[in-house]
Amino acid sequence: MSIPPPERPQDEPTRRYPAVPPAATAPPPGVAPAAVPAGTVPAGTVPAAGGPVAGAAGGTRVETRLTVETGRFWAGAAATALVAALVGVVGVIVLEQILRIDLVFRDPFGTGSAMSAYVLGGVLSAVAAAALLQLLVLTTPRPRAFFGWIVGLATVVATLLPLTWTDQVGSALASGIVNLLTGVAVWSLLNGVLGWTVRRVAA
Repeated sequence: MSIPPPERPQDEPTRRYPAVPPAATAPPPGVAPAAVPAGTVPAGTVPAAGGPVAGAAGGTRVETRLTVETGRFWAGAAATALVAALVGVVGVIVLEQILRIDLVFRDPFGTGSAMSAYVLGGVLSAVAAAALLQLLVLTTPRPRAFFGWIVGLATVVATLLPLTWTDQVGSALASGIVNLLTGVAVWSLLNGVLGWTVRRVAA
């Protein structure tokens, strides 16, 4: 009687182990290590805390601030003051001398006439608005927005004030229209002047 051979155990499944990367070796003596391109960080390294932060293009982020070219800015402000004065002159000629509407105005400087009062008021308004705009550019994060709100509200007040000075509605409305046109001229022209003279420089 023959004896059957013993049963062989089934083969175990082959186990695969992750490949171990070879250890980094130092370059042979006399050979310089490979240079790393500027602006790149080798894999596995972390920049030191407090160092410069690389941007998307590999450059460092630079803090900036807004400034204005003072000479050109104030030349534009002077031209704006001239326009504001001429708005007053045209308003007085059309409303008071052609349409025969008595304008209501305040004369704190004692000029003695509506035309002189509006001319002086337009010049002072333009100069004050220009100084305010330059201050906002140097101190606030959104100078155009703040300047628009301040000058806009001041123009509304100047337009409505004549209604509180007299009971003659026609005269008050005519005076308010002149004030409104002056405020709009100052706001729009100084915004244009700022667009041509503002610069962003390193902080």
